Amino acid sequence: MSESTPITPDPNSPEALDSVTPTEPVKAAMTRGAKTRQLLGMKGAAPGETAIWKIRLQLMKPITWIPLIWGVVCGAASSGEYTWTLENVLKAATCMLLSGPLLAGYTQTLNEYYDREIDAINEPYRPIPSGAIPLPQVITQIWVLLVAGIVLAFVLDVWAGHDFPTITVTALLGSFIAYIYSAPPLKLKQNGWFSSYALGASYIALPWCTGHALFGELNWKIVVFTVVYSLAGLGIAIVNDFKSVEGDRKFGLKSLPVMFGVTTAAWICVVMIDVFQVAIAAYLIYIHENLYAAILLLLVIPQITFQDMYFLRDPLKNDVKYQASAQPFLVIGMLIAGLAIGHAGI
Repeated sequence: MSESTPITPDPNSPEALDSVTPTEPVKAAMTRGAKTRQLLGMKGAAPGETAIWKIRLQLMKPITWIPLIWGVVCGAASSGEYTWTLENVLKAATCMLLSGPLLAGYTQTLNEYYDREIDAINEPYRPIPSGAIPLPQVITQIWVLLVAGIVLAFVLDVWAGHDFPTITVTALLGSFIAYIYSAPPLKLKQNGWFSSYALGASYIALPWCTGHALFGELNWKIVVFTVVYSLAGLGIAIVNDFKSVEGDRKFGLKSLPVMFGVTTAAWICVVMIDVFQVAIAAYLIYIHENLYAAILLLLVIPQITFQDMYFLRDPLKNDVKYQASAQPFLVIGMLIAGLAIGHAGI
């Protein structure tokens, strides 16, 4: 046989079948992974859940709580007043409950309700399009989470001894933004710029300001600082739009991947993430927090590396992989910035 003659394996041979057919343990692991993704609200999930508490949790997308809980930590750090006492730990935990499960859960459930037709195309395994839960129960869940969140915000204001209910007002503002983000007639998510920044501010500015107000005095400098930092969050929010291009295009939602194309939107995403982190580092240098600024700049380097390795090469395929690898450096950088602000006494 000459060297140029290829050897074609028999696709029906046992060896070929073994090479493509997952074993039972592999199948079981894949099933468990798909169910976990469904419970957390991640892409690539599995349908068929019947336990009502799991279905309600799926609507709330627990994976999205993490940035808001972390934002509370950053706000506590930037206040410069947090100390490790039992009362402060309980305050922080209560504030995390407010920002994560209650108000982020309200936001996600509301979004699931208004996006049910789009999800039927993009993510048909989600609880509403799959028929796992009736709409009246979804509406009840939205109201319960909203009312519980506002009440708990007021409790935190009283606990912190505020003369003005700063945390309650912030919770109301965030709840309003969540509503106009998802619901007509405004439906901010119809425009990629507005929707991405609304998400960025919700992930960074609102929980950060809440945590800061709980332990310190919220002032305009902190508000401006977090609003600017949210522009980096805008880039993170764009990453979430790549999985929904088909449905967004069909229903006329002008996400940035739909408006500019996948490649250009990917570049907009990474530039926003990197440039505004560098801008925050420059501000830290301006207020003479040079060590914190240097650490923040170093944390940008691996993010750029993963952007080149994964995201820019194939944002549709690698969006989740990129988030898992690069976002830890972003969130650690947020805490470094918070510690710097607290140290500077801003």
